[in-house]
Amino acid sequence: MTRRFGLSTRVARSSASAPPSLGITPRMRPPLVQAFALVGEAMAEATHALLAGDRELAIRVVESDVVVDDLVEGVIARAEAELVGGGALAPHDRQELLDLLRILPEIERNGDLAEHIARRAARGLGSEMSPRSRGLVERMGEVATVIWRQATDVILDGRGDASSIEDVDDELDELHVALTAELTSGSMPVPVAVEVALLARFYERFGDHCVNLARRRFGRDSID
Repeated sequence: MTRRFGLSTRVARSSASAPPSLGITPRMRPPLVQAFALVGEAMAEATHALLAGDRELAIRVVESDVVVDDLVEGVIARAEAELVGGGALAPHDRQELLDLLRILPEIERNGDLAEHIARRAARGLGSEMSPRSRGLVERMGEVATVIWRQATDVILDGRGDASSIEDVDDELDELHVALTAELTSGSMPVPVAVEVALLARFYERFGDHCVNLARRRFGRDSID
């Protein structure tokens, strides 16, 4: 994600401050935990399938995306029911539920990004990539796994802070730039380079959504 702010506007949280609870009820937490876990697994497995040429694994990742969608939609339905169910909600509780409803689509979108990578793995794209592009994508997959783990801790448990997630996102941005440079070197046929450019964008957007999750967790605006 391209920076539009300086260090002074980084989203940081002091150790004495507590993030909002987001209105995650005991009934919402298990499917939310499962959705986060499945997205993390999907990203790691999609990257592995791409580089290892494991088309069967890639297809399983594609097929599992519907499970993430169903889990997230179920939590959305419960949050909406809490809002319109007629119960007396304090303004603070209502705001937390609204914040949760803004966060949930980011989880589903990252599941979709992992699915997009897996689709290209299923088509055998990895075997057509240059050695340098493969190495860069491997590292992007590793960094994506790290940033998703941090986003999971922030959303579910309020552990960590948004500034550390932004630092990891910076590395994804740098890898994206490096991969783009590799694409312009002529090391791959144009159709392959186009697909690899899309891969780079998928990983970059994955990091952007993690930053958005953390920013919303701490009550700051996201960046598109």
